[in-house]
Amino acid sequence: MKYFQDFLNSIPHKFTPEEEAVIKRAYEFAQKAHAGQKRKSGEDYFIHGREAAIILGKLFPDVPTLAATLLHDVPEDTEITLEEIEKQFGPEIARLIDGVTQLGHVRMKNGKDKFYMENLRKLFIATSQDIRVILIKLSDRMHNMRTLEFIPRDKQIRIAKETLEIYAPIAGRLGIGNWKDELEDLSFKVVFPKEYQKTKELLENEMASRQDSMKETQKNLVHILHAEGIKFQEITGRVKRLYSLHRKLQKYESDISKIHDFIALRIITKSTSDCYAALGSIHKHFQPVPGRIKDFIANPKPNGYQSIHTTVFGKAGKTFEIQIRTDLMHEEAERGVAAHWFYAEEGKPESSGRVQAKWFKELQSWQEEASSPEEFLESLKIDFFRDRIFVFTPKGDIKDLPQGSSAIDFAFAVHTDLGYHMMGAKINGKMRSIFDELQNEDVVEIIKIKKEAVISRDWLKAARTQNARNKIRHYLKEHDKGILERIKELKSFSLPRFFRKK
Repeated sequence: MKYFQDFLNSIPHKFTPEEEAVIKRAYEFAQKAHAGQKRKSGEDYFIHGREAAIILGKLFPDVPTLAATLLHDVPEDTEITLEEIEKQFGPEIARLIDGVTQLGHVRMKNGKDKFYMENLRKLFIATSQDIRVILIKLSDRMHNMRTLEFIPRDKQIRIAKETLEIYAPIAGRLGIGNWKDELEDLSFKVVFPKEYQKTKELLENEMASRQDSMKETQKNLVHILHAEGIKFQEITGRVKRLYSLHRKLQKYESDISKIHDFIALRIITKSTSDCYAALGSIHKHFQPVPGRIKDFIANPKPNGYQSIHTTVFGKAGKTFEIQIRTDLMHEEAERGVAAHWFYAEEGKPESSGRVQAKWFKELQSWQEEASSPEEFLESLKIDFFRDRIFVFTPKGDIKDLPQGSSAIDFAFAVHTDLGYHMMGAKINGKMRSIFDELQNEDVVEIIKIKKEAVISRDWLKAARTQNARNKIRHYLKEHDKGILERIKELKSFSLPRFFRKK
């Protein structure tokens, strides 16, 4: 009982007795199911689900989601089936667990296609039918990354690369800044250890020389805002994360003096008007760096991020960034898509539409902004990609196609020449008709011949993509022209004489 209470205390949320009972049942069920199983670190296997649930609970303390996180490895790693879990915990929790299992199949396959990563992220999202599934998978990956040192080096590198290319960008798209930053830094340390150490040392040296001036500037800002009568909650310091700094250093030939935002002071206010008032006061007392003012309140980032950024000159000509945002904007920057739920639960002001970030508006047909957590959860259903499939080449490149596509669509998506010289197709290693409908995650190999294929109008009927249909129409048009030319050449056929007789 003590360990369960410690688990609940790790999540900053007050659950009702009924909610607590559901979580406790899931906790004890998973603990019993994984009894005797050990991780590579030597700790009990159940600890992984427990820690992943704590990571998620700090961001998104939803009861079915927490229960599913605790149970997410049970169907795959024990003898207990998903059907049995559904009987015990209901269809909603079972669906979330099934979604996490399906996401486990989405892995990097060393693709060289320039659109590979973009399409793999789409596949990741499409495979999940509920954003909560993605949140569970991200928290699962976060704990795995934190304990990566216990597995073989080659596997560490594969998992870290996958995290850097797929998981961290998706966390960023969801607006969950903390998760994105930590996933990037944990991966950076494994994939590029030398660059990681070099960046870390560079940052530590620069911080040592700026620590005193940052503290002094922080005190000055407090004095200025108080004197101007501007309400604010706190002023904190923020140092740029290592992977983010590394990427910027690459742009500036490792010259950290050219990076203005590697150190920043963050002002948290109570209202948007206070943000702009604070900006005016800062510029009255500090010289702003020309062209370095960014208003993400008026023009939010695609993931919904809002804040005002300005870079100013401090003492001895040193520059530093100041970020100004409201407490709600700050919560949304930290929690991303889950911030609305958290705020509604806490009884704080609801977001005025910013939670439904532009990316999600493009990604899916969301409902109007929900007025309750339950309504919001319902609006988290993903359906934008329900009519898409993602198909792999034998080399692991990925093609994004509409549902109902055939091997014909796939061939033309790879290369026009491949479509024109297609003789047949292997789907998942078996010879199949080029007209057969492809399924999500199929591996397709096109059998090519040297001479041009004989394309019929049946190809047009089987094609779903505009690209393939256009190429087939072009072929048929050119082919029809050739037939007419040959007919004209027949000596027995005289077109003028034919019309004269008429």
